[in-house]
Amino acid sequence: MVQSSILGFPRIGGQRELKKVTESYWQGKVSVEDLLAKGKELRAHNWKLQQAAGVDIIPSNDFSYYDQVLDLSLLFNVIPDRYTKFDLAPIDVLFAMGRGLQRKATETTAAVDVTALEMVKWFDSNYHYVRPTFSHSTEFKLNQEAGLKPVNEFLEAKELGISTRPVVLGPISYLFLGKADKDSLDLDPISLLDKFLPVYKSLLAELKKAGANQVQIDEPILVLDLPESVQSKYKATFDALVGDESLPEIVLTTYFGDVRANLSAIKDLSVAGFHFDFVRVPEQFDDVAAILNDKQTLSVGIVDGRNIWKTDFSKASNFVNKAIEKLGKERVIVSTSSSLLHTPVDLNNEKKLDATIKDWFSFATQKLDEVVTIAKNVSGEDVAALLAANAASIKSRKESSITTNPKVQERLATIDESLSTRKVPFDDRLAAQKDKYNLPLFPTTTIGSFPQTKDIRINRNKFAKGELSAEDYEKFIEKEIETVVRFQEEIGLDVLVHGEPERNDMVQYFGEQLEGYAFTTGGWVQSYGSRYVRPPIVVGDVSRPKAMTVKESVYAQSITDKPMKGMLTGPVTCLRWSFPRDDVSQKVQALQLGLALRDEVQDLEKAGITVIQVDEPAIREGLPLRAGKERSDYLNWAAQSFRVATSGVENSTQIHSHFCYSDLDPNHIKALDADVVSIEFSKKDDPNYIQEFSNYPNHIGLGLFDIHSPRIPSKEEFITRIEEILKVYPANKFWVNPDCGLKTRGWTEVRESLTNMVEAAKHFRGKY
Repeated sequence: MVQSSILGFPRIGGQRELKKVTESYWQGKVSVEDLLAKGKELRAHNWKLQQAAGVDIIPSNDFSYYDQVLDLSLLFNVIPDRYTKFDLAPIDVLFAMGRGLQRKATETTAAVDVTALEMVKWFDSNYHYVRPTFSHSTEFKLNQEAGLKPVNEFLEAKELGISTRPVVLGPISYLFLGKADKDSLDLDPISLLDKFLPVYKSLLAELKKAGANQVQIDEPILVLDLPESVQSKYKATFDALVGDESLPEIVLTTYFGDVRANLSAIKDLSVAGFHFDFVRVPEQFDDVAAILNDKQTLSVGIVDGRNIWKTDFSKASNFVNKAIEKLGKERVIVSTSSSLLHTPVDLNNEKKLDATIKDWFSFATQKLDEVVTIAKNVSGEDVAALLAANAASIKSRKESSITTNPKVQERLATIDESLSTRKVPFDDRLAAQKDKYNLPLFPTTTIGSFPQTKDIRINRNKFAKGELSAEDYEKFIEKEIETVVRFQEEIGLDVLVHGEPERNDMVQYFGEQLEGYAFTTGGWVQSYGSRYVRPPIVVGDVSRPKAMTVKESVYAQSITDKPMKGMLTGPVTCLRWSFPRDDVSQKVQALQLGLALRDEVQDLEKAGITVIQVDEPAIREGLPLRAGKERSDYLNWAAQSFRVATSGVENSTQIHSHFCYSDLDPNHIKALDADVVSIEFSKKDDPNYIQEFSNYPNHIGLGLFDIHSPRIPSKEEFITRIEEILKVYPANKFWVNPDCGLKTRGWTEVRESLTNMVEAAKHFRGKY
């Protein structure tokens, strides 16, 4: 029999149980025992679900209360000194590193004030991981106080009668994905491998003692452009981890891309098997199969772990059969391409989706059945009924009129250079904008959203359920907008926003108003920590039937004399933070979105909204993982789609954009030709990062406080931060703003943080 496996399962719970208990713990409403009990309950549910589906190889240690990479930092004692000087429980150290912690002193506890570690995108996904931070003083050891999480969770499953394969991020990827701390900037984390490896090996030994005979070690960096100095580490590293009876077998997994450029690094490893992503790069099969010896297994990643479309059983089975012909059934495993962390939990939770469209989808729970069915089919079992139903679904989607809009396709053909170029260069536009807005030096603004209070969520739900009339809901939204506008005027912000109280999510809100999209009611996916998103799904050609944001922006502008920003999400971000189509190119989808947003931008301008922010935080995320033609092509069409959206305006209309939580290249941002850009910066502690943007030609705001953390920076902290920036960046081009939108924060934090930020800007106006 050909075995089936998955590389990981969503940990959030079908009803977002993890989010609810975690946030309740942060608020002091539940105990740590309650938090840990809910985690145990979710893990047990997931293991039993996979067992019931018939999955042969079930993962453990794919659960996390915040982030799986951060878990390893706690486990291996990679904890910067600033977190160890407080008497915090291990789970609170974890959360402090992930989101920061600011707590006043009490009679029994000392005050705590510590910022979070840097958070960046996990490869080209919309998941964010907390970057490991190393220093010369890092002392690797198994943190017994925190508990040996991979071992404990393996034993939990064992007690339920379920044999699992623990998942651990590999030692080379863990170091390579990290960074040097601010006091050790000369440190290359990969140089710590010799110190780290014995501790990593001791973890594997503990897993073997617990009864784990095989471990999944993820080395996802093998799909990146790796320097020879890193490639050369694989042979010696894995030689040290295999061949010892005290250690479990290793299956080396990689995903999200093409491993062929790094095959020489892993071709002679004595591991039990390999896993590769054949959804992303099916053409790498012959090359990767050639490195296997006659005993190693091949885990065939053929069910998409990143998207929600049903797997075509016929095509997938043909692909697996090719592997069987080469290796034999006993050496082939049918698997998901990556962890299912990136997909919603269960399609059965969707009660309102159009039945035709719903039949095209497969969420994490359904993908369990897919890997099992494909494994059974290639093993010769009778699954004819399942194959026929699947074929009907694939045919239905391919032939559906829902996916095609001739008018959109005709308009797409009209895109040329003139449609994606502003009328004059930036310097000429800047002169017109200075005359129009007369902004002070160090202009202050925010990124868009303000706190989404419980009252906002309650009223939005009432309106959605028909319990609140459209008229009453509009009055409520206008009241919330006025509150935000008056607050911004009160503290002295220069360019205002309306606060987005009507918006559920920066992509979902637009997806719900565009033709060509479908959206779920329970399709939640973890983005980071307790931040979950409900990505809309691109099912067909995209167009905008009517204005989406004009009414709220016009109302907000009508109640203030200060400039009001219109707030839009850019075409690449709308695409990347949705589940995109897999039957047409992403370039086509991005340009269609660019045209739809062009209409919105022009309608905003006509209505008097002449500062317009089009956010593109996902533009770096979409960058192909390897250098070459695919990457240069992407950069061209991604920038073009943004310019298509924003270039049809007058010179005096000021176009803003925003970027966050990625390693950004100024050249990529320059290609957008936005007048003002704002960039997440508060957790960047490498001074060279500022230098990279020193020659950026347009205006820029480097984000000054971390909106994912509840801590409140002081005025003095803002001043210190700005002083460092102004050593490199010219004062007459610098805007003052937070890292990102303020949706997830509370009003008390927002009021104090923004007040301190504005006061710091005033300080520098006086100085300059």
